[in-house]
Amino acid sequence: MTEIVLGVGASHSTLMNTHWEETFHKDRAERFRDALAEAREALLSARPDTVILVGSNHFRGFWLDLIPSFTIGVGECVASGESGTPKGPQPVDVPLARHLANSLVESGSFDPAFSAKLQIDHGQSHAVQYLFEGLDVEIVPIVVNVFAPPLPTLTRCEELGRAIRDAVLAFPGDRRVAVVGSGGLSHRLPWPDWREPHGDDEEFMVGAWLNGRENWQDYDVRRREIIRAAEAALNPEFDTDFLSLVERGETHLITEYTTEELEKVAGNGAQELRTWLLMSAVLDHVPGRRLAYEPMPEWLTGMGVAVLDPQQAPTERQ
Repeated sequence: MTEIVLGVGASHSTLMNTHWEETFHKDRAERFRDALAEAREALLSARPDTVILVGSNHFRGFWLDLIPSFTIGVGECVASGESGTPKGPQPVDVPLARHLANSLVESGSFDPAFSAKLQIDHGQSHAVQYLFEGLDVEIVPIVVNVFAPPLPTLTRCEELGRAIRDAVLAFPGDRRVAVVGSGGLSHRLPWPDWREPHGDDEEFMVGAWLNGRENWQDYDVRRREIIRAAEAALNPEFDTDFLSLVERGETHLITEYTTEELEKVAGNGAQELRTWLLMSAVLDHVPGRRLAYEPMPEWLTGMGVAVLDPQQAPTERQ
């Protein structure tokens, strides 16, 4: 039978790769990196065959010419390789991916987009880089739109996670499946609402998102300059409260926020928490174990890591 053996939530930041030496809070950075290594060891111990990799896309695999709410990679998957993250083809568990896509449609619960030639960016390949070393696994990539409004509601993401859980457990054969949610926590990116840009930088960003399908690399230098010039806007209190929900098995309570409320309290980058929420729902919201929380203003992000192990869940939930 197919089993769901582990869940991991982990923040990502390409500044880990590009600006490690310039990082001021090196002690915090090292604790976060060590927590990623501990999560990797948990994955190794869980021995998954497949990892459902839930992440966002930062306008390097999706552009404003077409933005689905949810996309499942069901064929080829290529990582863009920006900022020192892995580049090139990634191994996909095609039978499971296509089973998920088909099951969601046939059940009438969801009509996700699918891609037989998906390009992912650091929203997922950061996890490949830091969590998958030593693992012999295939992936099922799932991309959630968290940056181009209108966004799928938090409730809808939680519902999708539950539907994916049902589909995974119904998959014939023997698969050990782990789930990784990559993104968050609180942070604010210098990115406009694409529908109403203000000023040259915001106009440039929207132009890159609209026209970058064939030449996204040409926009990257100025994109990075705009991001590096941004001031950090973290909310450690919010992050700590969210991680407490994860620890108590109450991640679903984040659905009480609207999209607008979440951005107001934790920044537009906190919309990536949809990936943690979806991951947790696939794990049936078992209580998690926080491995780290470090506010990293140099990386513009509150950085957290948590592991959800169904074997450690209270007996009544198993």
